[in-house]
Amino acid sequence: MLVIYLVHNFSTGRVVPVVGGTMLLFSWFPCPSFFKMLARIFGLFSHDIGVDLGTSNTLVLVLGKGIVVREPSVVAIHSKSRDILAVGSDAQAMLGKTPASIAAVRPLRHGVISDFEVTERMLSYFIRKVHKSPTSLPRIPRPRVVVGIPSLVTEVEKRAVSDALRRAGARESFLIQEPMAAAVGAGLPVEEAKGSMVVDIGGGTTEIAVISLGGIIVGRSLKVAGDALDQAIVDYARKKYHLLLGERMAEDTKIKLGEATKGKRREGTVRGRDLKTGLPKTVAVSSHEIGEAIADPLAAIIASVKDVLEDAPPELVPDILDQGITLAGGVAQLRGIEKRFVRELGAPVNVAKDPITCVVRGTGVVLEKKELLKRISV
Repeated sequence: MLVIYLVHNFSTGRVVPVVGGTMLLFSWFPCPSFFKMLARIFGLFSHDIGVDLGTSNTLVLVLGKGIVVREPSVVAIHSKSRDILAVGSDAQAMLGKTPASIAAVRPLRHGVISDFEVTERMLSYFIRKVHKSPTSLPRIPRPRVVVGIPSLVTEVEKRAVSDALRRAGARESFLIQEPMAAAVGAGLPVEEAKGSMVVDIGGGTTEIAVISLGGIIVGRSLKVAGDALDQAIVDYARKKYHLLLGERMAEDTKIKLGEATKGKRREGTVRGRDLKTGLPKTVAVSSHEIGEAIADPLAAIIASVKDVLEDAPPELVPDILDQGITLAGGVAQLRGIEKRFVRELGAPVNVAKDPITCVVRGTGVVLEKKELLKRISV
């Protein structure tokens, strides 16, 4: 146990923490800044963290340590008691395989909270997890947290995220728009009087934005992204092969065989249930077929990018042409996507380094830049 004394120095007007003893106590002389100092004291014993609270995956960055959590946004709960049985990868392995007494759920849909209670408990689990690292002093999970959220969420949805963070243990929470976080994480000059364009294609949403002087000039949030590509593969297999695929099989097939531009033919197999016989079935498929399956959602994303470019102020268009359009998010790793965007848009396109972590790396940058955080938090 630990004793923390807060001693007010009347000559300097400052409160000085003194640590010692075996039990957590607060002994203090009355002073106006007590509660602010108390928050600072908690800060000494907890990490500042950035969170990419995604539909498919949740990433957590600890300031000074980097990304320490990279887990699927899935929670397994007992249907009656509502006890948490597993979170992240362990829960994802249960998707579609659980008995009636267990539900494996994704608490976020299209980038926003669909199940408040489960999201809160998932966040609490991740916050506790990053504070378990052994250090010279005990870690108290009362962090300052920055979270990326979709750009077009409502005020109610913003409050839901803030409330979930507070209940999960955050002493301070800040929300920043995902395209801004992705642009910062990709190293774009968002604070300069220069146009930067980012397309963040995640699991539930595609965030498109033109940014200048620390603000989004033109933006669009589209509920077509990685999950829509998975569903397109499921629909294709059902229509062409009368085969019902599971969610995990469709996602794995997208990763292994998906392509945005026709390239060298690659072969693979998909496994599911034959809709005619009801029996298990394995079908050979090619990368060209999967490319055909996901063509429509990709076309919808590109059409939205064109709309944002058309709405961008003409003064910013030369800047975008000079530095190119930056792609971020998990779908930015799709084979041939850079070539497809260049062909369709007629502008230079760059895939960000490690595109899936751009948002969470951006939250880490703004945690260190208090003035930038103040300007871009919503």
